[in-house]
Amino acid sequence: MTVECTAQSCKAPEWMSSVLKFAGIYNLLFGIWVIGWPGAWFSISGMEAPRYPFLWQCVGMIVGVYGIGYLAAASAPMRHWPIVLVGFLGKVFGPIGFMWAASQGELPWQAGWMIVFNDLIWWIPFAMILWAAACLSVGRPAVGEPMPLEKAVQQFRLTSGETLQEASEKDTLAIVFLRHFGCTFTRQLLRNLREMHERAEEEGARLVLVHMLQEGEEAEFVDSDGVSRIADPRCDLYRAFGLGKGGFLELFGPKVWYRGAVAFFKGCGVGMLKGDGLQMPGAFVFKDGKVLQAQKAESAADLPSVEALFSSGTEASS
Repeated sequence: MTVECTAQSCKAPEWMSSVLKFAGIYNLLFGIWVIGWPGAWFSISGMEAPRYPFLWQCVGMIVGVYGIGYLAAASAPMRHWPIVLVGFLGKVFGPIGFMWAASQGELPWQAGWMIVFNDLIWWIPFAMILWAAACLSVGRPAVGEPMPLEKAVQQFRLTSGETLQEASEKDTLAIVFLRHFGCTFTRQLLRNLREMHERAEEEGARLVLVHMLQEGEEAEFVDSDGVSRIADPRCDLYRAFGLGKGGFLELFGPKVWYRGAVAFFKGCGVGMLKGDGLQMPGAFVFKDGKVLQAQKAESAADLPSVEALFSSGTEASS
């Protein structure tokens, strides 16, 4: 799914606008139906007519107002994602309320047909719109083709002033690409930075951290003498090494939640977003301009391991 975004506007795929237009029309028609014929749904569902039909008509009015909101959001789904979020939450809590009422015998199960059309069929498209909006908010869109690795290592410089290519000609490098500094897993990794540094030295390697802030801004988070660093705010070096953006499961899958909870309760916590929230981490053994070993994370919870990098089981990327 491609979403084009500039400083002035965000252009979403055409299907998003179509979904919201259809949802808006559906809600307006449903609202008119409920207001005009308040007993119809009860009759179709085999229930008694409501004693106070105006209450059900008020529900129809609210649904119709949602329709107006969806039609307004259809003009720019990415910009108007809060409207989609409110609608999505209603479509999640509505079925939960119905399930509870039906389980208590207060509503007949056959009345659930309305939940299907009013709520369930909208879950996936609304969730996809919200996910795309979240990606635009926390991520940095990749621009153009990835930079060739040979060019990138000549361009990016360490805090020592030498290029990555020059450093690799003098030393074996253990390059660790970090996630954003607010990530609980990055905070967990930085707690063990000294141990990582010592482990790299035991392997005869020099530890290098790559981050997504402007040069010098990482000093707030990284406090370890002897660890070289590279600033890569646009993630060009990440891409050159083959590290891409995470999808929903890579960033919010069960393993991520479990390991995140463990790290959180160990005191790692969570900070403000500092960098691209979608960028995946990784680690590499780099020597003479060539990748000798590669360790690309399969989820945000996979912490780069210097020890694993130098083990015989880790293979270089193709």
